[in-house]
Order: sequence, then C-alpha cells, then structure tokens
Amino acid sequence: MTNFLDINGISGLSKAEAVQRLKEEGYNELPSTKRRSIFAIAFEVVREPMFLLLIAGAGIYLMLGDIQEAVMLFGFVFVVMGITFYQERKTERALEALRDLSSPRALVIRDSEQIRIAGRYVVRGDTIVLSEGDRVPADSMLIACINLAIDESLLTGESISVCKTPCKEIMAMGPPGGDDLPFVYSGTMVVQGFGIAQVQATGADTEIGKIGKALQVIDPAETILQKETGQLVRKLAFIGLSLCVVVVVVYGLTKNNWLNGFLAGITLAMAMLPEEFPVVLTIFLALGAWRISRKRVLTRRVPAVETLGSASVLCVDKTGTLTLNQMSVRKLFVHDEFYNTSDYSARLPENLHEIIEFSVLASQIDPFDPMEKALRELCKNTLSDTEHVHDDWILLQEYPLSQNLLVMSRVWKSPDSKEYVIAAKGAPEAIADICHFDEYQLKYLSENIAFMAKEGLRVIGVAKAAFKQADLPGRQHDFTFEYLGLIGFADPVRPSVSAAIKECYNAGIRVVMITGDYPVTAQNIATQIGLKQTNGIITRLELDKMTDTELQQRIKTVNIFARVIPEQKLRIVNALKANGEVVAMTGDGVNDAPALKSAHIGIAMGGRGTDVARESSAIVLLDDDFSSIIQAVRMGRRIFDNLKKAMAYIFAIHVPIAGMTLIPVIFNWPLVLLPVHIVFLELIIDPACSIVFEAEAEESNIMNRPPRNLQVPLFNKRTITLSLLQGASVLMTVFAVFMIAMRMGKGEQEVRALSFTTLIIANLGLILTNRSWSRTILQTLSSPNKALWWVLGGAVSFLGVVLFIPFLRGLFLFDTLHFDDLIICLAGGVISILWFEGFKAINGTADKNPLLL
Repeated sequence: MTNFLDINGISGLSKAEAVQRLKEEGYNELPSTKRRSIFAIAFEVVREPMFLLLIAGAGIYLMLGDIQEAVMLFGFVFVVMGITFYQERKTERALEALRDLSSPRALVIRDSEQIRIAGRYVVRGDTIVLSEGDRVPADSMLIACINLAIDESLLTGESISVCKTPCKEIMAMGPPGGDDLPFVYSGTMVVQGFGIAQVQATGADTEIGKIGKALQVIDPAETILQKETGQLVRKLAFIGLSLCVVVVVVYGLTKNNWLNGFLAGITLAMAMLPEEFPVVLTIFLALGAWRISRKRVLTRRVPAVETLGSASVLCVDKTGTLTLNQMSVRKLFVHDEFYNTSDYSARLPENLHEIIEFSVLASQIDPFDPMEKALRELCKNTLSDTEHVHDDWILLQEYPLSQNLLVMSRVWKSPDSKEYVIAAKGAPEAIADICHFDEYQLKYLSENIAFMAKEGLRVIGVAKAAFKQADLPGRQHDFTFEYLGLIGFADPVRPSVSAAIKECYNAGIRVVMITGDYPVTAQNIATQIGLKQTNGIITRLELDKMTDTELQQRIKTVNIFARVIPEQKLRIVNALKANGEVVAMTGDGVNDAPALKSAHIGIAMGGRGTDVARESSAIVLLDDDFSSIIQAVRMGRRIFDNLKKAMAYIFAIHVPIAGMTLIPVIFNWPLVLLPVHIVFLELIIDPACSIVFEAEAEESNIMNRPPRNLQVPLFNKRTITLSLLQGASVLMTVFAVFMIAMRMGKGEQEVRALSFTTLIIANLGLILTNRSWSRTILQTLSSPNKALWWVLGGAVSFLGVVLFIPFLRGLFLFDTLHFDDLIICLAGGVISILWFEGFKAINGTADKNPLLL
C-alpha cells in the first residue's frame, strides 16, 4: 500500500496550461445566473408606475394639442430609463463582485505547489486536494485517499454518506451513489477524511450541470426591511390613488375640464408615488454588501447587512480569530521535566527526540493544521539528520478524531521491521484515557497541564504503541499505548484585537470567548486582550450538567467558555437568543454549522474555514481577523444610518410636492406643478436618495452608542415625525412664496416660476441638512462626497437653463424671474431648513443627539 496523501511527487497542471484550458472550456460554474440584458431592464422600466404615468401625461397633452409638452414628457421617459439603467448596472456589478468572492474554494496543485483558488477557476485535468468540510469543486477521479466519506445527497437524495476508494488507473466517470467507488462529484460534501483527485469535468459537463440544479450564492429572500418598505409603499400608494380620484372629480366638476382634471390627477399621483423606497433599499443593501466586502468581510446573505449594526453579543473562537493561528512549539514536558525550545538554538537534547518523532508521525505528511505545521518545522530544524525522521515508512491506517475520543492515531510500517508502529496525539485527557492512567497519574497530568496553560499555551499529549498482529483492531483503545509527554504551542494574539475589544465595549457589544483550550489558557489570553472576566468560566463538563434555564442565567455574566466542543456552541447561541441578545457567532468546522445557522449572524472563517461552515454562515471573514468583524459592524451601522436619512429625505420632499399639487386644486387656484415639474424634481430626488446618501460618511458616534434594537422599525414614530416636520416646513415656505406672489398680483406663470424655484432650492437644502443628523451643513461641507456635488451642480445648472432659455421656459410655463425674485427664492429655501439646523446645533455632539441614539 502506498503512502496515501504524499503529494510530493504530484506536479499537477502548469499555470499556463490551466489558463489555456480556462479560455478553451470556460469557467467551472453553472449557467444559473445571467446578467440581465438592456432589453430586460427596459421591460422592467416600462412596467413601473412612474413610467406609465409619464406616458399617460404625454398622451393627454397630445389630446390637448400641446405637442411640445408631450414631446418633452416622452423625452423624460428616456432620461428616467437612463437613470434606472445606471442604478441597475451599479447594483448588479456589486452583486457580481460578491458572487466571485463567495464562489466555493478549491485547493489545487499546480506547478508542484498547493494554491487555493475560487472554484470557478478549476479546470479539467487539475489535481485537487479534498479535506473534511470541503465542497467538491468538480467531477473528479480519486488517485489517493484516506478514510474519505462523501455526502452525495445533493445528487442521489440519500442522506447516508458513502465511502470512497482510490482508482488504480484513470477511467470514465460512473454514476453517483454506492460505496468504494473512486468518483467524486461537483457540489457534494466531504464529511470525513482526505483525498487527492484529478478533475474530469467542470461546469455544465458535471453531473449536477447535466441535471440542471444550481446552488444560489446570494440569498434572494425578502428581508425584514424589504417587507416593512413594501407595506409602507402599499399604504402610501392607496392614499395617493384615493386623493388622485378626488382631484380628478373636483377639478372636472368645478372647472368642467376633465382632461385637465386627469392631468392634475396624474401630477398628484406622480407627486405621491413612493417609487423611490424599494429602489433605495435594493441599492443600499447591494452596495452595502459590496462595501463590507472591501473590509475583507464577505456578505453571503443580504439580511446580514441589516442585522450587523444590531449585534449585541459577539461569540468568537480564540484560535485564529483572536490569535494569529501561527503556532510554534514553545514548551515540552518529558520525563517529569519541562523544556523551553527557545533555550536550544539548533539541536534539542536526545531525550526530547522521541516525543517530536511520534508527534510528527501522528500528523499529516503535508499538513494544513497550524499545530502540525509547527511540529514539522521543529522536526526539520532539530531532527533532520537523525534516525528519528522516517520518510521511507508506509502509512497503513489512520484512526481519526471523534467526538468521543479526541485522539488521532496513525499506523506505520517500517521497511526493516515486522511490527507496526502507532503514533497518537490529541487532548491530554484523551491520551491519558488510551494510556489507562490511574487517579494519581491523572492528578499529576492535570498539574502539568495547568502549569503550561497558565502561560497561554495550547497543550496536546503524545503517545506511542507497537502491534504485531496482521489484522489491525477497529478501535484505538485496543492498542497498548505508552505515554510520551506534553507539547505546548504558543499562538500570538493578533495586534489589533485589544483595540477592537475596547471598541466593542464602547459600542455596547459584549464579547464572549469560546475555546477548546484549558480555562487557565483562556484566562491568560483574556487578560492579554482586555476581555472582561466578570463571573468565572464555564467548562464543557459544567455546561453538560446545566439545564437550559440555568445556562440562560449563568450566561448573562460569564464571558469565557473553555474546553468546549463545537456541538455545544448551539446551546450557547440559543441561551443568548433566549435572553434577547442579537448574537454573532464565529465558526470554521463542519460541527459549527448548526450554531452558525442558529445565530442571527453566522460568521465563517474564510482562510481556514470549511465550505460547510461558509455555506451555513451569513458572512465570511476573508482574513479570519477579529477586528474585521468590528469593521463590518461599523459599516453595518453606517449603512442603516444612511438608509434612515435617505428614507427621511424621501418622506420629507414628497410632502411639499404633494401639497403644492393638491392645494391649488382644492381652492380653485392656478396649478403650480404639472407632470414636467414633477419629473424635474424626480431627476434630483432619485440620484440624491440612492447615490448621495449611500456614499455619505459615518456619524462621529457610530461606535459609541448601543446596538440598534431589531424590534424598532426603520419607519418609527421619531423618523416619520422628523420627516413630516421637515416636509411641512418646506411646504409652508413654498406656499408662503406662492401666496405672497398671488397677493402682489403677479401672473400665473411668474407665480409658478417663483414657487417652483423655491421648492428646488428647498429640496437641495433638504439633501444638505439630512447628510448628518448631528452636524450642521457648514460642518459637513468638509466631508467628501463626490456624488453630492454632481447632483447639486446638475440641479442648479438645469434650473438655470430652464429659467433663462426662453424655449425651455415656455415649455415649463414659467415667466422671467429677476434678481430680486431669485433672492426671495433662495431666502425661502434657506428658511425652510433653518429650524432643523438649529435643532442639531442645540443638541451639540452626536453622543447627545436623540435622533442617533
């Protein structure tokens, strides 16, 4: 039997060959999500209510014989379509970038090197390395494996995993299902063991491609905010439609002009139609996920963007998240003595060689695990020219770790010996179990473990055995093991963690550390990073003895869980949720999946995490860094803040538009706003609410206030009241200008020009004042926002063109405005927002502002 996973002799494809095959055969992906064409987007636009109202308005102008107005409205149709195209493409580009990032990963061998790539870049002929928790990236033939079991239920419907065996020679792929076959299939999951395989088919040529199934990466499910927005839109649409009917009837009866009555009704419908709400929400969530990905955090499910800012508890693994996961052997315990490896520069004492020898034999030949890498590195540096290195030994069998016995044993055959050699490493208590320690030995072992753990070291035990019989036993317990000693690994704390922990506490977020290490090790790390240690530690055994009610009480004050196994994480998450917490949970293994799914925000490790964990999570840390979680929380809060401001602005600006459309009809005055004016306003409103506010910087207190309560809706009373007050202020100002102009005996077109110009300036004022709810306009001018200046510049320029070019002025039914008229309009626009600026100035800093708490 050959050495199963020795990849030293495997070169794989060259990078040039892989690039060429990718060009010839295409990406390894299913044709499940296609980019929408221009015609598809155009078809969606023509079904929008705003588009239909524009067409209806243009049709009525044609019936009235006003060709110029009709042509202009038709022209605006194409402008609206252009803006929609831009918004849709920007959103789709963000989603495409997320799909690329969230593509299942693959570990391939190219040019004799192992590299991890996105699954879509795997090509036919690639050599792939499979490990527990991986999603198989393509249909492949196994050339080597050890204890490999695959869940093929995606293709066969059978929930029981099937065992695999390597092939003797490359052959045609057979159908899925059945044990002891050398075929592995795209989309299936490795549930146990390791393997090396050669890719035979990719993309649509795979079994899953032939069936036509597709795994959607970006979750299209409707979010809480989308449901809330949908309800609001339906309510406003019903109110708007009812008022439109009233306007048509009143205008038709009072003026006996039904066509103009329908025109007034269409104008009011356009004024009250809340079509921006769903567009803004879609853009904010998509671009928000893209922005979060730039912080090295991949958002796999859109609701996570909403929930991130509400997280009240972060449950994090110690190893690799709080620490660098860069292990080094720091201390050894052999023959009742401790040895620091740093005391020996080149060669370890002879009495330490055996424990290093057998710890390496108990590890993978080409390890991925950081502890096994550290052991290999120590062996290379200190034993390379000794008899303790066994490159010519043959691996016969591996006994993997299990939940019941946290020990891994490997059986080796020496070329010059008839005996089998067994090397074992694992949790010290488990090593003591297979070595059959008595009570005194267990007590002595615990003291030695505690001594090493106090230094923050991660501790494992090592044992050896010999076996002469031909048939190997089915259990590790059937060997007669000899205890060799303990190995302590140092894993440095990430430099950014202490500051990130402090930022969490400032933001009202509690941090809970969950680790498989010993309590004293956990306490050492907690002290280093500044984690609060309020009420002791809960261990695995204590957790098993607690009822759910007892756990819910204890967990309110305990921030460290030690010696915990992955299956217990689910209980911890559920207990926190039962206490009303919004829980974020990190995980990287197959057994972490239930806890990741149960948490409000499941966070998988992108660097060391399994595909099972990634697929169960809402977000993925691409760099496994704890501080990246805090950056994502910060970004989530910023997204929600800006979304709230955008929605408030939309509410506010529609109040004066609807008011100045409805009031003249009720009092039988000349109409102020016609469809062309509403479209002009929409050309400012749409980019302002969807682009300007989305790009706005965060508030200064964003990480100095408690998490947002998920039960409080976006459109709460405070937000709606604020919006209505802003809108009412603008409406009163514009109406005042309108009435003063009417009393002064000005003509209908001059009154309309004055009112409309005041409304435009007030609209720009609303945009500026809603950029921040804690700083005044003057204070925000120093904050960069390129989109803002494009919108402001475009609006002012277009207004100037309409007011001062006779042809356009006639189309808008305006009269000439003079310098003093413009001053009045400017003053009115400024006055309309002064009260809100004063409110912000009085409340001072963001920390005291009730709008942001």
